[in-house]
Amino acid sequence: MQTPHVPTAVSSPAASVEDLNPYHIARQQFDRAVAYLPKLKGGLIEFLKTPVRTITVSFPIELEDGTVRTFTGFRVLHSQIRGPGKGGIRYHPDVTVDEVQALAQWMTWKCALLDVPFGGAKGGVVCNPKQLGKSELRKITRRYIADLGSNIGPHTDIPAPDLYTDEQTMAWIYDTYHIMHPGENNLPVVTGKPLTIGGSLGRKEATARGCLFAVERYLEHGLVPSLNSLIGARVVIQGFGNAGGIAARLFQEQGAKIIGISDSQGAIHAPGGIAWEAAQQFKAQQGTVVGLPDTTTLTNEALLELDCDILIPAAMENQIHSQNAARIQARLICEAANGPTTTAADRILAERGIPVIPDILANAGGVTVSYFEWVQNIENEQWDLEEVNTKLRVKMRRGVDAVLDRWRLLNVGSDGTGAMTDADSSSATPTSASTPAQPVDLRTAALVVAIERVAEVTLRRGIWP
Repeated sequence: MQTPHVPTAVSSPAASVEDLNPYHIARQQFDRAVAYLPKLKGGLIEFLKTPVRTITVSFPIELEDGTVRTFTGFRVLHSQIRGPGKGGIRYHPDVTVDEVQALAQWMTWKCALLDVPFGGAKGGVVCNPKQLGKSELRKITRRYIADLGSNIGPHTDIPAPDLYTDEQTMAWIYDTYHIMHPGENNLPVVTGKPLTIGGSLGRKEATARGCLFAVERYLEHGLVPSLNSLIGARVVIQGFGNAGGIAARLFQEQGAKIIGISDSQGAIHAPGGIAWEAAQQFKAQQGTVVGLPDTTTLTNEALLELDCDILIPAAMENQIHSQNAARIQARLICEAANGPTTTAADRILAERGIPVIPDILANAGGVTVSYFEWVQNIENEQWDLEEVNTKLRVKMRRGVDAVLDRWRLLNVGSDGTGAMTDADSSSATPTSASTPAQPVDLRTAALVVAIERVAEVTLRRGIWP
């Protein structure tokens, strides 16, 4: 097996219509991974990738101007094999049921990979929060949760924040559910709550901090030549919201140089580095990072193609695709967002030797600390920040190690010759001639670990009845 090398340029593939449907991408990723798990039976494979239930609700809301508008929301429960469903709720005008199904499936694998006793779930409401007032968002949240009814619950399906939802949204969710279920300890019904309502210290920073821990551990393995720590590393971050903005601060604190950042209005670049605090203050005043003094304005697309050591997509899905993957110049990509890299882009990046720490590993810090919050709520405790971060660091490092161990096995085999031994072949070699045998990328290795863990629990429990 060769270690990842400095990326080389390749010609961009011929223009074609790439399937950017996130649910299709999630299933393609799954199919590629299960090719390395030949012991799984066909019926079990279909069960593992099929959602348990998909709920669609539509409800009217009276807006502040007196008009009435109907909103549509979704909640998908993908799996309860390893525990109750777990997954965020996003508010965005482009939310679709396919997107929510994909995110729910990724959550199942994420929880299994980090050994968190949850299954995957996800929710969303089709709306534009930037065009709605606080009272309107409160009404949408309460009605959405009321219509979901007992389909969510502390031991059934547990929401959390996601795109354009926050701790205030979670407080409304908790209050609505508590009114519907009086006399019970309902704090564990939702995570990402304010500290004063059972939230956990460290939850707000958890996604970004988990990303930091994952990168640090990966670099410790020496898989990026001449880059063994974050000191002096040139980092580009797409997105300056909760994940991206906090990641900029944390990576900078560890000695990295943030040379590019972006938000929905555009991107900025400064080869000498961008001070996180200055960018944060400027955005608070101007509503965007674009225009920050001593920086060059770029498009979000151009930002992704900057020469850097570490690229962190922390925005939306499908940002790295077949048409720009050949121009990515990062030496390592760490996916703080969900689904930022398409299947075609994965192949191009792998061919160019650019490793991708996949989303189900890189951004798993959020669900891990959500699990910590859930445990604290059940036990009526509150852990110190140091305890939360220490536990998170242990989980993330174990996750990285598990993925790298499987990645090495899939690419080399335990005999070290580059070919699988008989003992390895039953669990490591692909079962279809259409599946590329070598090299296996980190995403596939991560999914193999996660799917195998969910399958094992499924078979241990037995197929009911």
